Amino acid sequence: MKVYIVGSGPGSKEYLTVKAHSLITNAEVLIYDALVDDSILELAPENCLKIEMGKRGGKPSISQSEINNLLVEKCRLGKQVVRLKGGDPFILGRASTEIQALIEANCEFEIVPGISSAFAAPLLAGIPLTDTVMSRAFVVLTAHDIEALDWERISQIETLVILMGARNLSKIVHQLLRHKRTAQTPVAIIQNCATPKQQLWIGNLDDIVQQTYAEYLSPCVIIVGEVVRLRDYLQYPNNMVREKSEAKIRNTSPLANQTILVTRSAGQSSKFSDRLQKEGAKVIEMPALVITPPSSWHDLDQAISNINNFDWLVLTSANGVDYFFERLTEKGQDSRALVGVKIAVVGKKTAESLRSRGLSPDFIPPNFVADSLVANFPEKLSGKKVLFPRVETGGREILVSELNEQGSEVIEVAAYESSCPENIVPEALLALQNHQIDILTFASSKTVKNFCYLIRENQQELPENWLDDICIASIGPQTSQSCQSFLGRVDVEAQEYTLDGLIEVIIDWVERKYSNSYTDEVQNS
Repeated sequence: MKVYIVGSGPGSKEYLTVKAHSLITNAEVLIYDALVDDSILELAPENCLKIEMGKRGGKPSISQSEINNLLVEKCRLGKQVVRLKGGDPFILGRASTEIQALIEANCEFEIVPGISSAFAAPLLAGIPLTDTVMSRAFVVLTAHDIEALDWERISQIETLVILMGARNLSKIVHQLLRHKRTAQTPVAIIQNCATPKQQLWIGNLDDIVQQTYAEYLSPCVIIVGEVVRLRDYLQYPNNMVREKSEAKIRNTSPLANQTILVTRSAGQSSKFSDRLQKEGAKVIEMPALVITPPSSWHDLDQAISNINNFDWLVLTSANGVDYFFERLTEKGQDSRALVGVKIAVVGKKTAESLRSRGLSPDFIPPNFVADSLVANFPEKLSGKKVLFPRVETGGREILVSELNEQGSEVIEVAAYESSCPENIVPEALLALQNHQIDILTFASSKTVKNFCYLIRENQQELPENWLDDICIASIGPQTSQSCQSFLGRVDVEAQEYTLDGLIEVIIDWVERKYSNSYTDEVQNS
């Protein structure tokens, strides 16, 4: 086996190289720096041993000698070891020290490049590092040790890219002014580049320290030079836009600067969370459902053994699809057993789950709620035998009663169970305590009920006004009804009762929020 010294790139997993992605997803041991983004760490297998090394400015870190010894130790155990370093391993990454230790221990190694934040941060902020007029050269430097740098020579270079300079910003400005850079020299500071938390400040040497005085800037990249002005000239549309001349610049991804609490079930929230993050949101997952097999398979197994006796199979959730077909396979059958049985589904997600198994639904109601299924059913239900694999407890009874009223014979069978988690996720509780949540999302009535139960259990740890400034977003009418019952209000409801519809209404709410804030500022100025 060998040790792979891998560059994790500037931020989120979208900026990994293909090779880095492959190595991380197959790693047995992942030894990583603190600045590596969580989205990258989540790619590692569940059984992968993950060891954080620190190496974040101002925070405790493992010594370099301990890191070297750990790499050698894990390699000698025959493990596939990935040493994950921020950016590129050979740019301010101390990779040479680790390589030397591996060579001395006769451990095989390989270097995998990554995109350095020195290059990615200015690009994502719309700032070219070179220009035929403004910048024929640039230099990348670390401001970790100000006194070790030759500022007289550095100040003469047209464009400076400074890493590890957050804590020494005032000293950097002092040295550049002292060595004849003008006070009006443009400066850009890009924080958390290539992540949904990316922020940008633009000023000049005369005002940048004052402008960012109250801000915690680390980790950031500092750009000094006339090329910063090119951002406005290029009318750069991607990621960030300046709101006011003296204000922090806001990321223009639709959900930038929004922290969203996602309450779907564990294992089902990742795709929804990924899509919110792509729109710029910071996502905190607080599973409010645990999906498990039913207490007994007896009724479902019996229905499967007599599947040809049914006219319709009704599936109202992706969970219902997954558990039904898994059990079908377990009983030695496949989709061919459903020949002659028509399938009705509620919702796009349920339909997608069915199609992933090579089947197309015969009927999808126009509104993605169970109530719409009977009202729009494509044929008379009288005398029809309907199989309804469903959640074992806590489901709504309206669909069954309406099917029965139409003269059909409905056989309900437990296909899965959904229950409430035992504890609230610590990260979610902390965010609620500190008023850090902007939007709270619910994709089902049961998540509302379970969320409120978890909150009630932790009520003594939450401030009385914890909900005051949070937007409550619901996927549809039934979920909204539960929000009204348990939380006293609902602020936005998806027009199309899907996760896409929920994201769309959230984006619309955020845009209206900023538009109203801007109008208020103009009227008060």
